[in-house]
Amino acid sequence: MDLKYIRLLSKQYPTIAEACTEIINLEAILNLPKGTEHFLTDVHGEHEQFVHVLKNGSGVVKRKVEELFKNSLMECEKKSLATLIYYPEQKLDLILKEEKNIDDWYKIALYRLIEICRYVSSIYTRSKVRKALPKDFAYIIEELLHDGNLYEDKEQYYDGIINTIIKTDRAREFIVSLSKLIQRLIIDRLHILGDIYDRGSRPDIILDTLMEYHSIDIQWGNHDVIWMAAAAGVKACVANALRISSRYSNLDIIEDVYGISILPLATFALEQYKDDPCELFLPKDCNDKVYSNNEKQLIAKIHKAIAIIQFKLEGEIIDRRPEFEMEHRLLFNNINFKEGSIDIKGKNYKLMDNNFPTIDPENPYKLTRGEEILIDKLSASFVNSEKLQKHVEFLFAKGSMYLKFNSNLLFHGCIPLNEDGSFRNMLIKGKNYCGKKLFDRFDTLVREGYFNKSNSTEKLYGMDVMWYLWIGPCSPLFGKEEMATFERYFIEDKECHIERKNPYYRLRESDEMCDMIFEEFGLDPRKSHIINGHVPIERKKGESPIKCNGRLLVIDGGFSRAYQEKTGIAGYTLIYDSMGLQLVAHNHFKSTEEAIINETDILSTTTILEKEKERKRVRDTDIGVELQREIEDLEKLLMSYRKGLIKEKL
Repeated sequence: MDLKYIRLLSKQYPTIAEACTEIINLEAILNLPKGTEHFLTDVHGEHEQFVHVLKNGSGVVKRKVEELFKNSLMECEKKSLATLIYYPEQKLDLILKEEKNIDDWYKIALYRLIEICRYVSSIYTRSKVRKALPKDFAYIIEELLHDGNLYEDKEQYYDGIINTIIKTDRAREFIVSLSKLIQRLIIDRLHILGDIYDRGSRPDIILDTLMEYHSIDIQWGNHDVIWMAAAAGVKACVANALRISSRYSNLDIIEDVYGISILPLATFALEQYKDDPCELFLPKDCNDKVYSNNEKQLIAKIHKAIAIIQFKLEGEIIDRRPEFEMEHRLLFNNINFKEGSIDIKGKNYKLMDNNFPTIDPENPYKLTRGEEILIDKLSASFVNSEKLQKHVEFLFAKGSMYLKFNSNLLFHGCIPLNEDGSFRNMLIKGKNYCGKKLFDRFDTLVREGYFNKSNSTEKLYGMDVMWYLWIGPCSPLFGKEEMATFERYFIEDKECHIERKNPYYRLRESDEMCDMIFEEFGLDPRKSHIINGHVPIERKKGESPIKCNGRLLVIDGGFSRAYQEKTGIAGYTLIYDSMGLQLVAHNHFKSTEEAIINETDILSTTTILEKEKERKRVRDTDIGVELQREIEDLEKLLMSYRKGLIKEKL
């Protein structure tokens, strides 16, 4: 079998010389510094802050500017240079209006950008840098990256290139290309640990940005799965997506971005709730949109109408899947419609709203004919939205339930555990799954629910599992026993609003738990980390994102404005470079306009979590392991050539 494989390899490297050259090349790559990884989670549609953090690499760009120009530039010049790298087009528009001697400014800016570009590209092979170069200026940039100061004979050559760029009126385009190249080279790999969707107004901009990113992986969050399921036609998740968009005043993304008309829903809501003020369903004021009272009233009616439909559709899944063990969530069965009260866990509560014109007390989970027609129409619109399908296909292509990467275990929420700390089992099609096998099984079922084109039982089961991942007690993406959506809407007593978390969140300071998880996922407990988000860290109450002596890191610090009052900051991000791990805490981001005009960056605090005694090299990474295997295979090929087992193709 080895010889058969070696013969195939010989077609790619047909001579001893070519095999040797590749071995030398790969060995050299193994000794390069490890590339920088950037971790973000729970961005929840906050596109402006997300794009800024992506552009500045959570402060990496600013740090590189400081390292390179520490004693040669004033602070204001460093700030201006960093802003130019973040937003080259917009910053150049302002400079062109203000700068009197633009040619001199261009020359200084170009030399500074080239110097930064040389600095950040130094950890990569020339081949990798070459592949990242913008097509229009690839040859020129490659020439300029070879330092002319080392070769006096070439000083005029380099000066000539810069002067000609300015003379031919290409300086603006060249600066933009250099700035974007620096942004690209600063971060080698981007990790998104879930929840791109909901609450913030423009998750589509985030996804469009990620689709252009050079190296990325995504670990799905429960809010992402809602939209993935809605795109697959899961009606309960269509209703969820619409309900959350109504709650956070984000119906624009439904209509304007994804081209899904909510007119049928608005018409239905006005008919059913025309005299109902729907005060409990008024939208939250958590973004910059301004609505009139009439608009708020309409959104409130839409919100209530789709919430009731959602509860009914979820009831159908719970009834269809007894193995989900969620019968206790069939709360409509516990309502006393005459008295306007509900019995929950043996206790009676008064409902704050008892107007349910579409609910039949004798059969509370049955959709009315109008609701059936409406949800069929809305579901078809989600399935046929070209842009939504494009975004969801990207989430499937780059996403998964979890990822093992460079000794780190990445997932969104939790590892479902029992009270005693053991892995929690879930029965799926007659077989019990837990730990890693549960994650793997969920990953397969989610893909079946979306990609299976037939109206088969397998597809329906996969679709139901997608909904379960949003709300189910054994879902690694949810991590709670139940979601108290109904209680929060209709019951005043906050005791009912509490959502009991999985024991994982109580045990995550335990070395034993971390060791058990690392062993389950095949990672070395001595050098591995668990990295996740999902539950915001309340720093204002003194909570730390660093758990279990730094072995487990929770990097949800409230990227979404809806959480920032609770957390006291505007999000955490993580940087993992050749020198170690750094946790970055961000303050509130005002706006892109403020960042460009006043050159204000996000105020961030960096904490060094781990500092390597020796700089990590590519050989210490997962890619390094793959390269080592390639080298071993090439050495076998070389031996086969030299022993005459395989003939060179000279």
